[in-house]
Amino acid sequence: MAVDRTPILKRCRSLGMEPMYLGVNKKSKRKLTRANRKVSEYGLQLREKQKAKFIYGMLEKPFRNLYNKAERMPGLTGPNLMILLESRLDNIVFRMGFARTRREARQIVDHKHVLVNGKCVNIPSYKVNAGDKIEIREKSKSLQRYKDIVEANAGHTVPGWLESNLETLSGTVVEKPLREQIDVPVNETLIVELYSK
Repeated sequence: MAVDRTPILKRCRSLGMEPMYLGVNKKSKRKLTRANRKVSEYGLQLREKQKAKFIYGMLEKPFRNLYNKAERMPGLTGPNLMILLESRLDNIVFRMGFARTRREARQIVDHKHVLVNGKCVNIPSYKVNAGDKIEIREKSKSLQRYKDIVEANAGHTVPGWLESNLETLSGTVVEKPLREQIDVPVNETLIVELYSK
């Protein structure tokens, strides 16, 4: 399986975004030096797409497939794309506070620690629907890893469209997220413009 191993802080610096959107608390001391280069319209669109892919940990082909799915859905393509990205299982595990970073959430799902409605799911891109119950399986709850995660995420704020209980490591997807509830610094209209060329 292909994995993006680019250093997080270096990638954040090049995309001009804060590492906190990935769950990383570090800050880069270096500044990005671009000798007053003017970024073209295409360059801006490409950067937004790369930003979305990097935040959600996706490669080009699955991202493109998700965009095509968003295009077929009723409503605007841009908000649909963001809602589909937020509905991924690895993202929901991160949002509920069961992982410190999105990469860790992906690994937790991969290692079969997550149950969706009582069934084990190990596909990070699994689409979670409203009403689904997400929990860490009983056997894994006693691991030191989750004690550390609960300690680190004590003050973690859970979005309004999710319900989460860090003590029992379980939660519910109350409703589908709206675009206004997604606090990711991505301008999805530029992604739509890029793909519709």
